Amino acid sequence: METYGKILLIAMPAFLLLVLAEAWYGVWKGKQTVRNLDMISSLSSGITNVTKDVLGLSIAIIGYGWLADKLAIVHIENTILTYVIAFVALDFAGYWVHRLDHEYNFFWNAHIIHHSSEDFNLACALRQSISVVFRLFTIFLLPAALLGVPTMVIAVVAPLHLFAQFWYHTQHINKMGFLEKIIVTPSHHRVHHAINPEYLDKNYGQIFIIWDKLFGTYQEELPDKKPVYGITRPVQTWNPIKINFMHLGLLIKDAWLTKNWNDKFRIWMMPTGWRPADVAEKYPVHKINDVYNMQKYDTKASTSLHVWSWVQITMTLLFISYLFGNIASINALNAYYIYIYGLFIFLSVYAYTDLMDRNKYAIVWEIIKNSLGIAIILQTGDWFGVAALSPVLKYMIGAYFLLSTIVTLWFVMKHAKEDQQVMMVA
Repeated sequence: METYGKILLIAMPAFLLLVLAEAWYGVWKGKQTVRNLDMISSLSSGITNVTKDVLGLSIAIIGYGWLADKLAIVHIENTILTYVIAFVALDFAGYWVHRLDHEYNFFWNAHIIHHSSEDFNLACALRQSISVVFRLFTIFLLPAALLGVPTMVIAVVAPLHLFAQFWYHTQHINKMGFLEKIIVTPSHHRVHHAINPEYLDKNYGQIFIIWDKLFGTYQEELPDKKPVYGITRPVQTWNPIKINFMHLGLLIKDAWLTKNWNDKFRIWMMPTGWRPADVAEKYPVHKINDVYNMQKYDTKASTSLHVWSWVQITMTLLFISYLFGNIASINALNAYYIYIYGLFIFLSVYAYTDLMDRNKYAIVWEIIKNSLGIAIILQTGDWFGVAALSPVLKYMIGAYFLLSTIVTLWFVMKHAKEDQQVMMVA
């Protein structure tokens, strides 16, 4: 937990700089692939994901260590080759987990967030799930376990394998010659993120494209079919926490409402998007049928809202940076403090992304978040040990909570007035 937090202190600024560099490059080249609110939403999803991971809020049903201990046929030495084998094994497992996420209703909920952006850029790579509590698919690492690849090797290679999937989420790199036959390239992954009928459910590979070619899921990017990004049932929100659970919510609702008892049980493992016939007829959901004429989700946003949204995400990044850099000292104060801190981070993201959606309830979530923050300062006389750096910091943090509440209230009232004027004109 603490080590991963330290790694993220280095990785987060690097990813942020690359995301911003891509946006600036797009302006310079006259090919902008980044929209401001969408980028903030993507970065915010990344914030929730890394916070969940650092707090260890998931359980492996079958741990890799158990597999290796019980099933290893041989035990290979810890050499460079061992790391290569681990990398390939992780990629093989990643292909199948990715494919299952796409092909079955229940598992799609864990992956919907990654495809929810209607843009394709480096920022959308950071849209990762927080909805998975039980990790089920360690079994796909069976080849590595049979070879006796040490658990420590898997632990080292896994984050490297994940970070190596970041770079190809871009529209600024065209086809890459002979590399197209070996590794996953931006062209391959543009196909994967597209909702064009020709491209749906293709190119599941994470590092090596060979798996798709072996198992019949490969599709080349076609020159006359420009990829259209997103999901066929668009999420219509900037709030990453809502996105993480909306498909699960629909499945629960459909299972409850259908009159067919067989459908109540089989809905979970049916192909992604399947709904009981009676519920689909009575409670239709919006689905994109003509991908080439779809309208991307957007909200009316003033320059001041764009600026304030950046203020809020910057403050949230500062808060999680302090958490990741001080996990041990915060734990020493109280073993439950890091979970309270995590709750504060999630409330922060929920509140300011709801404001980006022009949701009037954003003020409710903002008040809850800031009340929690002020209560922590009043109860402990500190902000998780920050007084050790400077006694002034807790007062600055408290002032931010008050200012944030006032500014959010001002925006909610402003948006309500604007919406009322639009209704009167209509």
